[in-house]
Amino acid sequence: MKARRGFTLLEMMIAIAILSIILIVVASSFNAVAHSKTHGEDRLELDREGRATVWALSKEIRGAIQTPMAISRVVFVGSGQMRDGLPEDSLIVSTLNAGHRRSITSMGAEQIVSYTVEPNPDHRGWFILTRSQVSGLSTSGVGDAAPTVLANNVISFHLRYFNGNAWSESWDSSALPRNQQLPLAASIDLQLAGKNGRVFPFSTEVVLPMALPIW
Repeated sequence: MKARRGFTLLEMMIAIAILSIILIVVASSFNAVAHSKTHGEDRLELDREGRATVWALSKEIRGAIQTPMAISRVVFVGSGQMRDGLPEDSLIVSTLNAGHRRSITSMGAEQIVSYTVEPNPDHRGWFILTRSQVSGLSTSGVGDAAPTVLANNVISFHLRYFNGNAWSESWDSSALPRNQQLPLAASIDLQLAGKNGRVFPFSTEVVLPMALPIW
């Protein structure tokens, strides 16, 4: 009776080496898929955050009030400033967008909204964009609630204003004549940082209906 021939040491080493290569390839594929999924989810979350912020700001700028038939409290103050070589602007606007109630007289905006940018103490090079509001009917100047953090990963926040002839980096409604206190349009440029360090831009331009010379 013939003795069965087993595997030699060399054959076993070759088989183990081939199996190791296969396992490495499979593990690398799983890692790539997992990394791609995580990156895609982070990008989707950042995209939603940026779009929501720009959309909300656009809506409030679009609702800036300026009434021609009666004197209204026009508040539109945009301040341009630079930090670490990047624009980190601020804006105060009296708005009548659908999210806010009209004042008792129906001639003004009950909410005066402020957007400000401050350094993020937990991450160097990042800034925090906050939104706060105060009642236009109140003389105390005290906010209705604590400021809301819209984004804590802001790289730059840049606003510009169009007066019909040129774009400017700032705007002050208090220094302008009545019925000319609002810009005809405003541009918004927001840059947010992703978890992997990449910077994603979000931009739009907004036309202000109450600024159009239709009267």
